[in-house]
Amino acid sequence: MRNGQGDSWTEADVPAQRGRTVVITGANTGLGFETARVFAARGARVVLACRDLGRAKEAAARILGGSSQPAATPEDVQAVRLDLASLASVREAADEIGSAYGQVDLLINNAGVMMTPRGRTADGFELQLGVNHLGHFALTGLLLGRMLDREGSRVVTVSSNGHKSGRIDFDDLQLQRRYRRMGAYYQSKLANLMFAYELQRRLAAAGARTQALAAHPGKARTELTRYLPGWARFEDMVVEQPFGQSAAMGALATLRAATDPAARGGEYYGPGHRGELRGHPRLVDASERARDVEAQQRLWRESERLTGVRYPV
Repeated sequence: MRNGQGDSWTEADVPAQRGRTVVITGANTGLGFETARVFAARGARVVLACRDLGRAKEAAARILGGSSQPAATPEDVQAVRLDLASLASVREAADEIGSAYGQVDLLINNAGVMMTPRGRTADGFELQLGVNHLGHFALTGLLLGRMLDREGSRVVTVSSNGHKSGRIDFDDLQLQRRYRRMGAYYQSKLANLMFAYELQRRLAAAGARTQALAAHPGKARTELTRYLPGWARFEDMVVEQPFGQSAAMGALATLRAATDPAARGGEYYGPGHRGELRGHPRLVDASERARDVEAQQRLWRESERLTGVRYPV
């Protein structure tokens, strides 16, 4: 029963990936690590694009050590330094990936920060919007030309069920007048989903082979909660964590969006249980604000202006 509550899609359903190159941001831990682990086990060449290169190399070694792919070599799982809080670093990473691997089949925009204290990126952007959305917007634009001719290529952007509480404040996008860490996070996750929808519209209009999809992990137990204030950390531990799921389960929505042959551009996957906190992945609904085409296009124009990155579609 596809996409129903009884659907039990698992990592065993990920088809063989040999001959494909997969770039995953934030792949040294949590959802990204679990996503990279599965792709390596299916024979893909995996690029772990992470801010801390040392931790990324350690993660690559763990993946190789546990891979069920007998022919896996160190060349199959590589690390590239990517700091999404710096457009200069994003450009350097994109250049390195392009030079080393040429074509890219899958880009998984997974990395993120959540509910941080007020902060700014190297380019002066509000930290959560800068890392979660603008850094990925720039990276995708710089790599997309290496994907457009690849049959079955996809860009999967990881959002959050919290996007439903998000609003894009175009009058104060960098939240200079008022900063609320939760509101900033929800804005960035709404931006992720709006970006995926607008990217898919542009890809389809250009007749590109690449498709754009989105996913969210539900309430997955990862390091993302490290910046939560005390009251939210307590609530997370006592109320939400018992109803959540492992990082491996949380990564399934991303994996399905990236690899399910039946998935289509513009689709959004998340956990199938009530409330979308946990469960096997299925198609889920986005908020009305996320599907506002005019707002999507406005966000796209603003993202181009801020990052200086123009897309080939």
